[in-house]
Amino acid sequence: MTLQNIFSAIPRDLSGEVFETLIESNSIKIERIVSKGQQSPWYDQAQHEWVMVLKGQAVLLFDDQTSVQLGEGDFINIPSHKKHRVSWTDPDQETIWLAIHY
Repeated sequence: MTLQNIFSAIPRDLSGEVFETLIESNSIKIERIVSKGQQSPWYDQAQHEWVMVLKGQAVLLFDDQTSVQLGEGDFINIPSHKKHRVSWTDPDQETIWLAIHY
């Protein structure tokens, strides 16, 4: 067992989003995502995804044109095959996400 901190070891190069798997098994994957001003491509995932913004701000856009603004502490559960993308993250500070794929 190793003690770690979700806010430590933030990469310096954030020219692209950084995805780091924290734990993974056959049925679940937990990852830290660090963004700074990025947008993402459209995702259509086979698994459900629960995401929380721990630090920063972001906007998710869904294929029905619904958008959701997330601030610190906000979370949302995205059902499998619900097409979505990150349309905005704060360009002035890191946005740190906790994502659980299940």
